[in-house]
Amino acid sequence: MTWYALQHKPAQGDRAVKHLQNQDIACFYPKIEVERIKAGKRTKKLEPLFPGYVFVSLEQSDPKWAKLRSTRGVLRIVSFANRPAPIDDEVIAHIKSSMDKVAEQGGIKPGQHIELAEGPFKGLDAVFLSYDGEERAIVLIHFMQKQQSVRVSLGSIKS
Repeated sequence: MTWYALQHKPAQGDRAVKHLQNQDIACFYPKIEVERIKAGKRTKKLEPLFPGYVFVSLEQSDPKWAKLRSTRGVLRIVSFANRPAPIDDEVIAHIKSSMDKVAEQGGIKPGQHIELAEGPFKGLDAVFLSYDGEERAIVLIHFMQKQQSVRVSLGSIKS
């Protein structure tokens, strides 16, 4: 079976997947956990890796092709020159394996030892304490015979 991309209607990816699965069509709708700050609080939310697109696996001769465009939530089949554009199985396999690695790795955890890669504390070892907004973190560094709490940009952290 070959993979193809479908564009779904805005904010209807889950609906499209549900209705495609009801028709026994193999779907792949990759989502990743993303941290967002909402109302001053850090929250985790699942968001699509490819917003607006769902992947389906079908053969060219499958009669289910006729139903795809009329499936609830589906906007169109991604195609070039009026022919559905196939996606290599290796690409989908790579996306799946990469998502597994990201899920295993997770983010930076409190208490994790890190190294600062830029800024005035470059090269110092530190301990991650917590996030401070979307772009900064609070870390502990050993400086002048004491542990100091310092705010640094997330880009300067090397885990």
